[in-house]
Amino acid sequence: MPRLDIARAVLDDYAALAKEDKSRLRKTIEMFQQLTIDQLHSPRGVHLEKVQGAKDDRIRTVRITRSWRGVVLAPDDGTDVFVLLRVMAHDAAYDWAVPWKFSVNAVTNTLEVRNEAVIEQLVPSMREAAEQAPKLLFERHSDTILRDLGIDDQVLEAVRTIIDKAQLESFAKFLPEEQAEVLQFLAEGFTSQEVYRDIIAERRQAPDASGSLAVAIANTPSRIALVTGPQELADILDKPFSVWRIYLHSSQRRVAYRPSYNGSAQVTGGPGTGKTVVALHRVKHLLYTRPGSRIMLTTYTNVLAGSLRESLGLLIDDPEKLARVEVTTVNSFAYRTVQRLAGRVPSIINDADERHLWRRIRERLGLQWTEQFLEQEFRHVVLAQRVTSLDEYLKVERRGRGTRLSAQQRERLWEAMEAFRSDLRMTGSTTHLQLCDRATLQLGGADLATYGFDHLVVDEAQDLHPAQWRLLRAAVPEGPDDLFITGDPHQRIYDSKVTLSSLGIAVAGRSGKLRVNYRSTAQILDWATKVIDGVPVEDVGGPGPDSLAGYISVLSGRLPHATGFQHEQDEATAVVEKVKEWIGQGIRPAEIAVTARFNILLDRIGERLAAAHIPAVRMKDQPGAAVEGVRLATMHAMKGLEFRCVAVAGVTARALPFDKEVTPQEVDRLQHESDMLRQRCLLFVACTRARESLHVSWNGTPSPFLPRVIEMRLRTVRISSPS
Repeated sequence: MPRLDIARAVLDDYAALAKEDKSRLRKTIEMFQQLTIDQLHSPRGVHLEKVQGAKDDRIRTVRITRSWRGVVLAPDDGTDVFVLLRVMAHDAAYDWAVPWKFSVNAVTNTLEVRNEAVIEQLVPSMREAAEQAPKLLFERHSDTILRDLGIDDQVLEAVRTIIDKAQLESFAKFLPEEQAEVLQFLAEGFTSQEVYRDIIAERRQAPDASGSLAVAIANTPSRIALVTGPQELADILDKPFSVWRIYLHSSQRRVAYRPSYNGSAQVTGGPGTGKTVVALHRVKHLLYTRPGSRIMLTTYTNVLAGSLRESLGLLIDDPEKLARVEVTTVNSFAYRTVQRLAGRVPSIINDADERHLWRRIRERLGLQWTEQFLEQEFRHVVLAQRVTSLDEYLKVERRGRGTRLSAQQRERLWEAMEAFRSDLRMTGSTTHLQLCDRATLQLGGADLATYGFDHLVVDEAQDLHPAQWRLLRAAVPEGPDDLFITGDPHQRIYDSKVTLSSLGIAVAGRSGKLRVNYRSTAQILDWATKVIDGVPVEDVGGPGPDSLAGYISVLSGRLPHATGFQHEQDEATAVVEKVKEWIGQGIRPAEIAVTARFNILLDRIGERLAAAHIPAVRMKDQPGAAVEGVRLATMHAMKGLEFRCVAVAGVTARALPFDKEVTPQEVDRLQHESDMLRQRCLLFVACTRARESLHVSWNGTPSPFLPRVIEMRLRTVRISSPS
């Protein structure tokens, strides 16, 4: 019986269908499991028809309903494996089917697709321009080298006409995705050996002399889901966004499924490069290769921990294995550890309460420093370096602090540190970081076979404080595969900088970078990167800088849309209109997020969404994938998440930077720079959550962090507020 597999693009098409059309599409796919090849072509079958004028004579259309057609790639090699490529309105389906051609990559043995019509049309004019150019982009790479990297003859002819990276970027969207990726890496300065090692060798499948379409389809899991039965079909269509969210691209597989690391390992990468997906697959690898082992997957926020737990459940369908994984935040693990080992946990004060306590101490002791300075000195010097006495504080190097202190000043500050600890003890309270420190001490004398883990996988590592790192180090014995760490310093939105080696975590020789963004379009990535351009960023685990140089996106789409308004109510109205527009394009509400710096603006937007009868839910309530509704979240809560469309609202000069979270330059120059970078990173994180469409808005004066580029189309619009 024939089989109909599903291309990734179909999942977006499916989301746009009405309920009855979705049902009909399911039935059509199921029919492929029941009919013979001859029956597929019959009027009583699925009306499988050739497309006149198609560049690929294997292209067919299939009737879904009277209004909707599916575009199908049919086999020509004697097999019975078909691929559903798109589901579109009748005329649009035929128009889409004509220019595309499919082939099997001779090196990787994967399925490729190219816009044959556009390539044929553009190459002659590109050749004429190339003849006048003083230099060509790929002239230093021989034909042999390019063929060894999977570049076929048609693409090679086009490659020899490309003048510069801008021309490649414009042309790449018409090329086979994997060949375009190879060319983008070469254009960024990577050697052919590096490209072969990091892309081709990891992607290369067993050779198949026949060039079988069925084999190539099976070798392309990043773009095609194999449908072997009704249950698998239901899983794919019921949770389309979630299913693709856990797919591991072949270029990431080498990192996630390396048999073993001889110690701790670290993986860094820009937004959308798949660090979280790699972390999830590393958990899977450890579960299946280390029988009986106990694993902790940890991250920074409860919202993200819930998302990781949900994704891990999609990736691993063995309840017994899942039971060996604990998905949690570091702070939650600290709380549970103290509770289990001490029997009682002090009450935890929040940041606002902590700042209020420092204010009282400052006034009581008559200190010259602000409560913000006192709080940061305690977190970044005393707690970070585990200073326990005045003698230690007088000698400690205050790394990252820009205000020099005399011995007498340190003595006065130590009085404040002692007063802070004393006041907390009197009320039976503590901070999260102090609790982590206490949990570390208690684990030091405990049986790790009972209270610890065999392996730790750490996501969003860039925001962890040294006290949290010490707890993680104490929770797992040193040895092979003890810690697997992922993070991105450009997404550091909390003020924590560490040197891992100083905390007993050595990753030298076991560090790597992911450089390809598989989530956001190149337009979104380029726009968001301008938010932090030119600002030095310290690497995860430090010391030393990190850079986004060489990061690329393999996706292309629309430019982000940025608009200013005179009044907040006008901005909120416009955000709701943008959400309506996205839903009208077939985007599910659950695949749309609205984010702002503060909850007050989110509340107003939420009210207007409700008035427009658009469902909305708060991310802090941890809605599951099955809960429908636009996601509302503060920028801090957007860490590690992704959505098809994102509206970033309230990007004003009052909110970014937010003065209350920025140390004045005259108080501490280094801390001021660090605080300003965190504010920039917060906007960068919010914008890079978008896969396909990004809308940025503000009211009044825009944030100075917003990119000032022509493509941004900055403007302030006037609209009438509803009466």
